Amino acid sequence: MGKLKPLGLISIGAIAGILVSIGLTAVAQRETRSTLPLDELRQFTDVFGAIKSNYVENVEDKKLITEAISGMLTGLDPHSAYLDADAFKELQVGTQGEFGGLGIEVGTEDGFVKVVSPIEDTPAARAGIKAGDLIMKIDEKPTKGMTLSEAVKLMRGKPKTQIVLTISRKGENQPLIVPIVRDVIRVQSVKSKMIEPGYPYVRVTQFQEHTVENLVRHIEKLAKEGPMKGFILDLRNDPGGLLHGAVGVSAAFLPPKALVVSTDGRTDDARRKYHASPEDYLRGTRNDVLRNLPEAIRTVPMVVLVNAGSASASEIVAGALQDHKRATIIGTQTFGKGSVQSILPLSNTTAIKLTTARYYTPSGRSIQAKGITPDYIVEETPDGDPVSFRVREADLNRHLQNGSENEDKPSIPKPIQDGGKLLDRKPVEFGSPEDHQLQQAMNFLKGQPVVIAKKDDADSDSATPR
Repeated sequence: MGKLKPLGLISIGAIAGILVSIGLTAVAQRETRSTLPLDELRQFTDVFGAIKSNYVENVEDKKLITEAISGMLTGLDPHSAYLDADAFKELQVGTQGEFGGLGIEVGTEDGFVKVVSPIEDTPAARAGIKAGDLIMKIDEKPTKGMTLSEAVKLMRGKPKTQIVLTISRKGENQPLIVPIVRDVIRVQSVKSKMIEPGYPYVRVTQFQEHTVENLVRHIEKLAKEGPMKGFILDLRNDPGGLLHGAVGVSAAFLPPKALVVSTDGRTDDARRKYHASPEDYLRGTRNDVLRNLPEAIRTVPMVVLVNAGSASASEIVAGALQDHKRATIIGTQTFGKGSVQSILPLSNTTAIKLTTARYYTPSGRSIQAKGITPDYIVEETPDGDPVSFRVREADLNRHLQNGSENEDKPSIPKPIQDGGKLLDRKPVEFGSPEDHQLQQAMNFLKGQPVVIAKKDDADSDSATPR
């Protein structure tokens, strides 16, 4: 196997089936060793030979080697993985914001495939798939022990073809049978509207190749409607994406050259600082897309909305704006995906996704397995969070530790119990008049009390903005 070379253009987030992550171009520099682990290699060849000689059916050498590589990587952490030709191609296509499939981000739990978040306006979301659902079967194939890449391959398919998912959902006594018709998934990474005069609302659903340019267009359009009194950036259920997109979105609201994020790993290339500078957020162009933004966007009072589905690149933006005291964070504890994955091709068609570093907010915080704690804890509804059992990074088997002295899990408010009524409630449409967290963001910007999360059975608390 030749020397691994970095893939210069691709860093990844959760693209309909791959767990939340951000990418970083890095050179794989192998640790120099004086001797090879001969005893372990001998054991490997003994097992290889035993399978070839004694397994009940003949197994191709390529399959055994591929499975061994896959096992090495999946045994490290939830985000390192072997990408076969199909998975590698899907990754490259997915970062462009268009792909075929159902429209869900998934992870694993207890050997099953678990829904991290359905993507808005996709077949999965319309079929009622919810965050926290366990996918027990894909058509007639059980998912127990199935790798994420295998699950993604089964869920992808030609548009207009049907697939049937068997779902286990908390609060349901029987599995749910959910037929879904595949479609071309076009993820609109930036959406916006004016909540009321002077209060623009921008939602980033994923950090894709052109997210920064799209953000600029939306802000310029909103600025033409009149002076801004406050600004709301919604990163809820944003699973992450491209690192340069996170840096660019942060730079839109921060002073020039402000530190956005730093990374630290074992190699020199894994140790970097990213600033609100064109060289750190531009790709393939010399035109600084942020140059013509209205100056008020860097000073207007600002709120960032987050929840347990806000991960990776989303947490970079929220952490940077929080550390620089540029924005107030409102919502619930974020996912806690604070590690960096590099895409290292093995050939023209296959690659490995390898965790190479942790990332840190400007103040030096590692959010790995912890997440970003909002300034105001506000649940999805006044009665609590109907998806309180969302999976987080700290819940994943073999998750990377935080890297700081304190490895404790974050303190997450206990959800309100109401006899299952919350579980039956339809998910809130972000940006709608029924959006409780958005209402509290508006209260904050207007200097009114913010209704924060309930504590056990106590009445709701309120906090007046400082």
